[in-house]
Amino acid sequence: MIDSGILDRAGRRVTLRPVDDDNWRAVADVAPRDDQRAWVPALAARYLLLTMRSDVWNSLAVYADETVVGHVMWGVDDDGSRWIGGMVVDAAEQDRGVGRATVRTLAAWLAAQDGGHPVRLSYHPDNASAARLYTSLGFTPTGAMEDDELVAELRPAASA
Repeated sequence: MIDSGILDRAGRRVTLRPVDDDNWRAVADVAPRDDQRAWVPALAARYLLLTMRSDVWNSLAVYADETVVGHVMWGVDDDGSRWIGGMVVDAAEQDRGVGRATVRTLAAWLAAQDGGHPVRLSYHPDNASAARLYTSLGFTPTGAMEDDELVAELRPAASA
């Protein structure tokens, strides 16, 4: 379990846990709002299949206290950079700070794995809410594109 002690706005502790025999169905059923389907799949099940067929991506269940409320993936690129991808927060759980807590928790965990590499993610240029969230968390656009998405990164803090 990855637990940074961050609470959502409802006061629930947000943790990231492996997808396993007990929670995979709940994770697979996570569905975004209809207006978000231009940027993420209709169900997180698609991301679960991707991680099963990929040597790069790893799925995590997002919990608020003991309830599955989302999905997020992480991976390591050939250059050593850490990536966050495939984040979906269930429509009924949005606007409670779950996404913010998820990105903060996973970014901190990934940075701690090897503090010398940036943590990267990508988002569609039309996804203004994602751009606001990631910018507010310190991610800056790199100018690169991955497929049709903007790449942003969080650089490791300089050591004193």
